[in-house]
Amino acid sequence: MFASIGSAEDFWRLPTALYSLQLKVNCMDEIRIAWLVPSAEFGAYWPPVLHELKKVIPNTIFYTGRLWPGYDPEAPGTEVIEVVGDTQFIATQKIEMGYSRGYIKATPAIIFPLLKFKPQVIFASGFSIWTLIAIIFKPIGKWRLVLVYESSSPNVDFRDSKVRSTIRRWMGKFADTFVSNSRRGKEYLVEVIGAAESKIFAQPYMVPDAKALVEKIDNNNSISLSFPHPIFLCVGQVISRKGIKNLLEACTILQSQGYSNYTVIIVGDGEQRSELEALTKEWDLEKQIVWTGWIEYGYLGSYFLEADAFVFPTLEDTWGMVVLEAMAFGKPVLCSKWAGACEMIVEGENGYIFDPYDSEGMANAMRNLIDCPEKLVIMGQKSQQLIAEHTPENAAKLIADVTSLVLEKS
Repeated sequence: MFASIGSAEDFWRLPTALYSLQLKVNCMDEIRIAWLVPSAEFGAYWPPVLHELKKVIPNTIFYTGRLWPGYDPEAPGTEVIEVVGDTQFIATQKIEMGYSRGYIKATPAIIFPLLKFKPQVIFASGFSIWTLIAIIFKPIGKWRLVLVYESSSPNVDFRDSKVRSTIRRWMGKFADTFVSNSRRGKEYLVEVIGAAESKIFAQPYMVPDAKALVEKIDNNNSISLSFPHPIFLCVGQVISRKGIKNLLEACTILQSQGYSNYTVIIVGDGEQRSELEALTKEWDLEKQIVWTGWIEYGYLGSYFLEADAFVFPTLEDTWGMVVLEAMAFGKPVLCSKWAGACEMIVEGENGYIFDPYDSEGMANAMRNLIDCPEKLVIMGQKSQQLIAEHTPENAAKLIADVTSLVLEKS
């Protein structure tokens, strides 16, 4: 059973066999699972998944040391979230065009709520101190360990660090199974961690809920954007890693080719914003570029609804939830090849994949949609088709099925 599940030909779908697994534990109500996510700083997508998971496994606790901006403790799903200590990222090396390297400082006191809760299964995110604690106390707690690796990227993988890779391989030996959003994550787990392919579930668990993005919108605060179409939407932190400067360079190329009747709306804030706004003026792009600043998650849906396409020029992202969110709203996606979520794009069908360091290639992708506006609808429909199975409900089923499997094998 274990090998046949892990080697499924259809990468994005769980085999039907999983849904017929019978637990040795007679009732899911008796199961206790814990999530260890030291930092959920950009985790506004978590509550819908946790809400659905609680329906399946009521005894679920999501432990974290950091919450996201605009966190609403009344939102469905947040009742299972518990904050333990205070998590900080300690940077040891600043990477201008990628994730800074370093480590997450999280309280070792997580062990006390774990021993009190007595979970049968722990889903531990990444190779943090919390994962190490779950490994050390595994013989005492007698829990099963699922190692969750979001996806692969150069400055997160540390493939060039023998010390980190050795420690991670050692930690991987204590995992009963693995979960990753993407093929890239699966490849890393096999090639570097030495995990057996048959023990890896490669299916998106970080998925969007379009309702959560519009939950605060009503007739009084919905928006109507009176800008030239097509409107390209870009959402994210305004920092070097997100590649927004490269997007502006692509717009200057379009300008030199006589294209001016389009709009790029940039939603977000960050340390690079003042610099890029100055470049917008210097490069005479003020008619094309609109800066909104940070928008609360529950209002973002207005911008997705008004946009014609989504552009994600990131230079390094392990996943990129905004890509899936755009797809949920039926938008074509122009996506950097350095985003883990680019695997959700079928080239030429629901969008285009480009190298963000190649501004001309990015401009070409934008021009394809400017010149052929009929593609906006066709590709948008394809996006909705592709994202249809990746819902909070199915993410919760994935987690429940992984739980069932590791308990069955115990």
